Amino acid sequence: MLKQEPVWNTCKKILCIRADNMGDLIMTTPALRALKESFLCHITVLTSTMAQSITGFIPVIDDVIVRDLPWIRSNAATAGTEMLELVALLRDYRFDAAIIFTVYSQSALPAALLTMMAGIPLRLAYSRENPYDLLTHWLPDKEPYSFIQHQVKRDLALVAVTGATTSDDRLLLTVSKADHQNMLVKLHTLPADLTKGYLVFHPGVSEEKRMYPVEEWIKLGKLVAHTGLPILLTGTAKESGLTGAIAAGIGDVAIDLAGKLSIGEFIALADGAAVIVSVNTSTIHIAAARQTPVIVLYALTNPQHTPWKVWGRIFAWNVPAGLQSKNEVISYVRNNRMIQEPELPQPAVIARTLESLLQQKTGMQYIAPDTLIL
Repeated sequence: MLKQEPVWNTCKKILCIRADNMGDLIMTTPALRALKESFLCHITVLTSTMAQSITGFIPVIDDVIVRDLPWIRSNAATAGTEMLELVALLRDYRFDAAIIFTVYSQSALPAALLTMMAGIPLRLAYSRENPYDLLTHWLPDKEPYSFIQHQVKRDLALVAVTGATTSDDRLLLTVSKADHQNMLVKLHTLPADLTKGYLVFHPGVSEEKRMYPVEEWIKLGKLVAHTGLPILLTGTAKESGLTGAIAAGIGDVAIDLAGKLSIGEFIALADGAAVIVSVNTSTIHIAAARQTPVIVLYALTNPQHTPWKVWGRIFAWNVPAGLQSKNEVISYVRNNRMIQEPELPQPAVIARTLESLLQQKTGMQYIAPDTLIL
């Protein structure tokens, strides 16, 4: 690692690259806050089409560039000419510095080359191998072989190289009064009594390996129906087949809202939920940012990505062998650094925990960031 230089203190235009999913960007918000508070800088985030909809709710972001980069999993194919166009665009911004945020199974070096070609003078990232001139500042990536830490801690440790710190490491998401009001208007049209509150079930996933079975969601819904709280099923319009089937299976207490809420309205909905039950996706990080109790049905993929600093409970299970990643770093973590939970969590156990959360009894736990790490 090169010696820290005071030149970081003069940076006023910083590019932050977080080019994967919405949840990843949300977990980076404490590090973005540290940069903003320490340097009073203008922050531009380069992110993906998968994450762009959340950027308007992160107040420390000043500008956004949206591209699906070819070294990050996405639904879009990227041509080499598009990368050359992106280099030219980044050069036009005249950034003082670039910081590349990654999980331990990703390489920062493609993005480092991109920023070097764009003429950005200071370039910081984690790297497992010596990046030489691709990066001006770097941290040797000791994860996951020496230790594993939560993504929030990983990102804060990275920006600390620049001297950036914050006293507030909570996740950061805001919601507008308009989104809150629009959400209330939509709730008032529902055929349910919401005066005593509601539960949110979020079953949709971007990867099959993180799916909790439909029949288990239905069992869970039926088990908690006696609480008297309506169950609102959320998701994208593409997930309406899934949410509709679960709502129909649960019965009248369940209402399908998939595709009916904007992202801002969903954040407002999360604010008012008694408990959110979700698979491990961006929803759990929205819940954490808004301090809503959350139960996570967590397929054991990346143990860095548990909800950060929020009340709730994690129920984990192993990813089926046929769906496990072929990435050797992820394989090492799965076999050596992560707990093993071969059985699916049972609806009856989840239901008891949910009821304890509602009653604020002994089942209510503050989720530890190292819950899934050996």
